[in-house]
Amino acid sequence: MTNFARVLIADDEASIRFVMRETLETAGHQVVDVASGDAALEALAAQEFQVAFFDIRMPGPNGLELLDRVHAMGSDVAVVIITAQNTFENAVEAMKRGALDYLVKPFSTETLLPLVDKALRTRALETEVRALRREVSGRTAPGERLVGRSPALLEVFKTIGRVSRSDVAVLITGESGTGKELIARAIHAASPRAAAPFVAVNAAAIPRDLLESELFGHERGAFTGAVETRPGRFREAAGGTLFLDEIGDMPIELQSKLLRVLQSGEVTAVGGRHAEAVDVRILAATHRDLENAVGQGQFREDLLYRLRVVPIAIPALRDRREDIPPLVEHFLLRYDAELTGGTHALSGPAFDALAEHDWPGNVRELENAIKRALVLASGEVLTREDFAFLGVGARGSLAKSGLEALVTAEVSATLAEGESKDLYRELLGRVERPLIHSVLERTGWNQIRAAAVLGINRNTLRKKISDLKITLPRRP
Repeated sequence: MTNFARVLIADDEASIRFVMRETLETAGHQVVDVASGDAALEALAAQEFQVAFFDIRMPGPNGLELLDRVHAMGSDVAVVIITAQNTFENAVEAMKRGALDYLVKPFSTETLLPLVDKALRTRALETEVRALRREVSGRTAPGERLVGRSPALLEVFKTIGRVSRSDVAVLITGESGTGKELIARAIHAASPRAAAPFVAVNAAAIPRDLLESELFGHERGAFTGAVETRPGRFREAAGGTLFLDEIGDMPIELQSKLLRVLQSGEVTAVGGRHAEAVDVRILAATHRDLENAVGQGQFREDLLYRLRVVPIAIPALRDRREDIPPLVEHFLLRYDAELTGGTHALSGPAFDALAEHDWPGNVRELENAIKRALVLASGEVLTREDFAFLGVGARGSLAKSGLEALVTAEVSATLAEGESKDLYRELLGRVERPLIHSVLERTGWNQIRAAAVLGINRNTLRKKISDLKITLPRRP
């Protein structure tokens, strides 16, 4: 690095200041270090700094308040927030207020020099500096808090803070269950559109022949069954955010119509004659590889570019195991009182078992595992055996292998009798009824608790009870 910077360090821990100062001065930078927010303000008023490291908690104004003061003073110093509290709220708030980056204690001194270099390069790009400093309104909505402390998720938090300021399209990718809709809701909640609607559409869950009407609306009589005019999801999201979930499953013929709406900003209802302007921010998500889908002719390349202005990739839970402990604690607190009315804790071996599991279903699987264990637990402390259904204990492994052996035997027996044209549905039906009946019985026929264990909503459970002709016991 050929350029040197004047650096301000504001942290109430003398050891942190000493190590940072030694590292930066050895590299040729000029350093001023102070122990409080008030002293930092005095230093900022006395001389110009290119880079500043602010601790988020210290006497006087804290790091975020100092960040606001820096902007009010008209200074273009690049600010890095330092904290020992690695939370989603801190990360997003820091980036929303225009921080250059976010440094979590304890950190390696090797990260300091690249940060200073990044700050110098960022300051040279005036437009980027302005974007990072622009304040935006909106807060993360209660109940939609993202949980995690891994470096990978922290980068996602930072991106949320940055993209929330503008209306650029964001494409969120990740395996099923990683929380793509939660990311979309967090972007909306942190944006100037937070007070307007957030409307979600799952392209994979709506029949192909109804998806166009669902998105763009229809006029009365436009097709069989159109007994009334419907506005469509684009109009419902007017002024707010439209989240297109599983966009990779959208039929190719509808993709061209979506692209035209995104380009023109106008929607024409099915059966309608006039286009109507709509003000909507678009967020999209998929678990599919859209680059590969483009190559196979299943997804439009121009639509991909239109949706992927800013990409956010959410890592699988198995690739960020540091997030498992806070997620477990979060779900315990969230569901314990709701499902059991009690207070449960996790034993050490149970915690280890959850940390070792690969979680193919990601965060959603972990959430459902906690709910199921809470409902079926026999004591106040959840043990490793309470999670045996995951295959993490001896009993779970035997149960899993026994089920696989049973299915294998049934398949072999069926095929031995001749070719079957509906084996999947047949076997699924034979498993589903005893599964639901057993869970209902174990939960005292409480449909809310049973639905939680099964990972389905209560209305779905009621329909299955009816379809499978499961007889519920009469209440006394």
